[in-house]
Amino acid sequence: GDIDIAKRLIDAAFATQWDSVKFQKRNPDVCVPEDQKKIKRTTPWGEMDYIDYKHKIEFGKKEYDEINNYCLQKKLDWSASVWDYDSLDFLINNYKEIKYLKIPSAVNCSFDFIEEVCKSGLPVLLSLGMTNIEEMDKIVNLLMKHSNDFCVMHTNSSYPAPNNELNISLIPFMIERYNCTVGYSGHEKDLSPSVISAVLGAKVIERHITLSHEMWGTDHKASLEVHAMDMLKKRITS
Repeated sequence: GDIDIAKRLIDAAFATQWDSVKFQKRNPDVCVPEDQKKIKRTTPWGEMDYIDYKHKIEFGKKEYDEINNYCLQKKLDWSASVWDYDSLDFLINNYKEIKYLKIPSAVNCSFDFIEEVCKSGLPVLLSLGMTNIEEMDKIVNLLMKHSNDFCVMHTNSSYPAPNNELNISLIPFMIERYNCTVGYSGHEKDLSPSVISAVLGAKVIERHITLSHEMWGTDHKASLEVHAMDMLKKRITS
């Protein structure tokens, strides 16, 4: 929820020569289950209902306008994972500059939504976390039918994901089975699995990033600090 931190992360991605930065876009009223909305949450801004906390940290048009302009200045691509129809409409109606859309694991079996994202005409990245082979087949068939440019990304959705549960041997399996672009979205603590994924054929690598593992929030322990972002990029491209 802090645009200054977002800009510092954009600076870090630019300085370490990554190709794109990606945010998350949600309508909390739609994405937060009803039984969780009134649960109390302790936050840096005091105790509040969970739904109020989710609204507090969600960027709106003012912040995304600033992100868009900042990335344009740096000639750095940006986009966001879309979690619902409102967020999809928000991105495609306001930002013609974005080069792709991401479908997160949380909605990868929302088949009507996948079709709607494909209608944007933009390249689609889709994380396959929490799916089985039958679901993967259906998702890829749907993408093949409705998109001319897509990448499915092997993902273990734990935060952080234990290395012995990553199952990155699925990457060459997916490449052979689907004959499409395959990527890897990593939530592990270290770098090696992401490097190995690239060696195994992953063409897109996505990692969460942070300024410090000690910052408040849910993802920081499974994210890369700036020096690790630099190390990973160099190891993948060397």
